[in-house]
Amino acid sequence: MVVPHPGCGREYAVTSARDDVLSRIRAANATGLPGGVAGDAGVPRDYRRFAEHSTGSPDLVELLADRLIDYRATVHVSTTAGVAEAVRSALAAAMPDGGRVVVPPRLPDEWLVDVPEVVSDVGLLSAAELDGFGAVVTASAAACAETGTIVLDGGPDQGRRVISLVPDVHVCVVRADQVVQTVPELLARVNPAGALTLISGPSATSDIELERVEGVHGPRNLHVILVTDGAS
Repeated sequence: MVVPHPGCGREYAVTSARDDVLSRIRAANATGLPGGVAGDAGVPRDYRRFAEHSTGSPDLVELLADRLIDYRATVHVSTTAGVAEAVRSALAAAMPDGGRVVVPPRLPDEWLVDVPEVVSDVGLLSAAELDGFGAVVTASAAACAETGTIVLDGGPDQGRRVISLVPDVHVCVVRADQVVQTVPELLARVNPAGALTLISGPSATSDIELERVEGVHGPRNLHVILVTDGAS
């Protein structure tokens, strides 16, 4: 766009961010493939893609726990045999007065021994109905130790995305053999085009005065059960 200078009247060019973006799109389309599909944009791949620690190593599990605690999650360390007790303890700590618990359709039954008022979600509960539940218990797809991030991918032991976002308490079981070190390793274990939920501590944000507010976009309380002896 060419506009006159307000002082001397000479014309000069103004390039806006919008113009810059549109010009890049036109350039990409000009070198694209038949059908209007843009060609390879040459995204650099020189970032660190492999790690020095093996999946599920004690160092990674410890690092994940440290990150989660730093993000104000509550971490329970358990063995496979102790998952049911850890789930009960987490629910008792988060809901001392009790309350209904929603779970995905194929969460292992042995994780819910002696847990009262459990309802399995088969896709019919509305967000308003889910708001009446005190907690949700799920498994997980993978976790990244360096970022303290847990991923749910909608698998049958994790369920619909909404069930992990509406209840105030989320109890999430993570096995040691699901814990990797880096983000590239994490994404390699899931379908990046799927409906992924990435969890790094309880849901939190800050207002304009930088006051932390929890529970705005998801559960206010996150309890993570780290199963240290591998696959359950």
